[in-house]
Amino acid sequence: MASKSDLDSGLVIVEQVLPIRLPIIPLHLRPVFPGMLTPVMIDGKKLIGTVDYALDHDGYIGLVLTKKSEEEVSKGELYQIGTVAKIIKKINLPDGSVNIFINSIKRFKIRKIISKNPIIQAAVNYESLEKVKEDDETKALIRTIFSEIKEISENNPLFTEEIRLSLVNLKSPSKLADFIASILNISRGEQQMILEEMNIKTRMLNVLQHLHKEKELINLQKKIQHQINEKITKQQREFFLKEQLKAIKQELGMDVDEKTSDYNRFKESLEKFELEGEVKEKSFSELDKLSATDSHSPEYSVIRSYLEIIIALPWNVFSDDRIDIDNSEKILNRDHYGLEEVKKRICEFLAVRQLKKNSHGSILCLVGPPGVGKTSLGKSIAAAMGRKFFRFSLGGMRDEAEIKGHRRTYIGAMPGKIIEALKIVKVKNPVIMLDEIDKLGKSFQGDPSSALLEVLDPEQNAAFRDHYLDIPFDLSDVFFITTANTVDTIPSPLLDRMEVIRLSGYIAEEKYNIAAKYLVPRAIENGGLENKFISFDKKSLLAIANDYAREAGVRSLEKQINKIIRKVAFKVVKKEIKKPLHITASNLKDFLGEPLFKREKVKKFEVPGLAVGLAWTSLGGEILTKECISNPGKGAFKLTGKLGEVMSESANIAFSYSKKISIDEGIDYKYYDKNMFHLHVPAGATPKDGPSAGITMASAMLSLFLNKIIRPNLAMTGELSLTGNVLPIGGLKEKIIAAKKSGVKEIIFPSKNKSDLTEIPCHIKKGITFYAVDLMSEVKKIIFTKGKVEFHDIIKCT
Repeated sequence: MASKSDLDSGLVIVEQVLPIRLPIIPLHLRPVFPGMLTPVMIDGKKLIGTVDYALDHDGYIGLVLTKKSEEEVSKGELYQIGTVAKIIKKINLPDGSVNIFINSIKRFKIRKIISKNPIIQAAVNYESLEKVKEDDETKALIRTIFSEIKEISENNPLFTEEIRLSLVNLKSPSKLADFIASILNISRGEQQMILEEMNIKTRMLNVLQHLHKEKELINLQKKIQHQINEKITKQQREFFLKEQLKAIKQELGMDVDEKTSDYNRFKESLEKFELEGEVKEKSFSELDKLSATDSHSPEYSVIRSYLEIIIALPWNVFSDDRIDIDNSEKILNRDHYGLEEVKKRICEFLAVRQLKKNSHGSILCLVGPPGVGKTSLGKSIAAAMGRKFFRFSLGGMRDEAEIKGHRRTYIGAMPGKIIEALKIVKVKNPVIMLDEIDKLGKSFQGDPSSALLEVLDPEQNAAFRDHYLDIPFDLSDVFFITTANTVDTIPSPLLDRMEVIRLSGYIAEEKYNIAAKYLVPRAIENGGLENKFISFDKKSLLAIANDYAREAGVRSLEKQINKIIRKVAFKVVKKEIKKPLHITASNLKDFLGEPLFKREKVKKFEVPGLAVGLAWTSLGGEILTKECISNPGKGAFKLTGKLGEVMSESANIAFSYSKKISIDEGIDYKYYDKNMFHLHVPAGATPKDGPSAGITMASAMLSLFLNKIIRPNLAMTGELSLTGNVLPIGGLKEKIIAAKKSGVKEIIFPSKNKSDLTEIPCHIKKGITFYAVDLMSEVKKIIFTKGKVEFHDIIKCT
């Protein structure tokens, strides 16, 4: 209540007539502090209605900050402390919003939200501030604040003269703290914390802390600005000096600037190439563009890099082919043991090149398991032709731009691998090996295999157009060789452009010869040893091949030999060797430990339902035993062993055929209704697919149904049709090599693969009897015969 003297004089203190119930205006940008005359923009029907309500009553509103700035103003959760204000003036704006001019008066605390619709109203208490004694600490705080403000205002253009004058007129510590907090560039949350602080000294300390941070930020800003100015000044100085140097050189008749030097160099190189057509037109067009571009422009560097690539390419530089078939045979035999059929086909290929110098066309694709010598064969071909060799891997490549380059519109664009290879070898007719072509990827960035179609097509690569160069380059003189572990994953259009040469795995005898002639001498040399320290006998190398490195290639074999060499080198350095070490099969465990592979031979079966099949993988051949059992059930047929869709279909065909044959043999059909049959292919974690196990699965089932055991040391491969025909398969050589390693003595295979069998060297087939069959009935006759087999188509290699 106002005092009597006040009433008599006609004066009323505003704080004494403030309402205890306020219409609330939520704010989402920052809070409003007491003692401010400021405009507030009001938008939205609900908030405009709140303003109208306040004006219809006493003109007071409560301004409260929302806790989350991103929420709608009318729905945000409100802080408890706000500021009561008197609306002085309201202005309606053309867009329907309202601008009000308010005088903020005092802090309040929300006791309770009375209503939310149609307007937000709250019951409030007005917060009384603690009175501040005019002691030395308060005076020191005020002086420190004024000192900081003065230093900031000198370097911050946002502190206008009006603000400085307002600060001078503020005598109250509370109003001083509130005013500075309202103009500071701090977060809404930090401003709300200052608004909620009722202790004036604490509030002044908070404001002083934020002023200090602002001053440090301004000092850092000045430091950065100074560094930038220094850099600009340095660049201007360098520019003027370069201009002066250019003028001096012109007066003395010396070479002019770097730009002119580049232009002359590029022009001389392009004229020397004697380019024609589009290539010449585009190259000289870029050269003219270079001369018209300022050397400090970013475009200048782009054009310069483009011309650098063009003059680095071998437009008319060739290496002389020195194809000599006798010499080529010597090089291939020197670098590779065995592979006679492969070397023969390569020599035939080179013979055509020797007879017709400008022959274009065939692209070789060397297919085989890892470690059989595909990459080294490519190097030998290059050596036999007297050409430069370049190899890069396509494995995992997913971006078409790796092959054909990026367009020059991109920053950091580069030509593709093919153009880069020619730039490195500096001749137009190298041997380029594209390794691991079967492992190309595909992504949203494009399909590299599609980009290779143009590279490997003799009809198109005479005008190969790299995206970066965007001019034709003749690749028809390049001899491309590709390598792969399997052709299954190579796209058909790409495979159609290549001549496939298959490299099979090595048998133990071949591995021994490779180790003795190549791997052991190289390992001794690389290990820093001499032959006087170590030697290997034949049995030890065969034992390593069979017990520690049973892969198709020789990489693991080389690793095991290197492991022995390292152990011997350690003993030599430690002076533990007094006489040369002779590595034998008996002391091999001392160097390599226990064998990694057991010498499993094809065992004689003791029960029906078992048959040995031959399988092909990208790592070589394998033998797989098919197991079939029956249990009481309702005629179901179950498959396990992680079989693919094709192999599962082949198993169902084998089951249907075997069931029909066994019923014809006198087995009661009720036997199949009362039992459940289960076919399993071991190594269950390894995926398996393909139709070539058809006759093997049918043999295992017939063995179970007829209760007969299949003859020992027999393996088979062949696709089975539903009518009992045996169809051809692939990978015969790899399968025979796997069979020989496992001690197989007899092999059943499709007669339509006899031509493949004749191509396999005799030393691989030696010791094995082959039965060429056309029908499953012939297979059935062979597998259940005891003793010597009488058959019309038996093949042996003596």
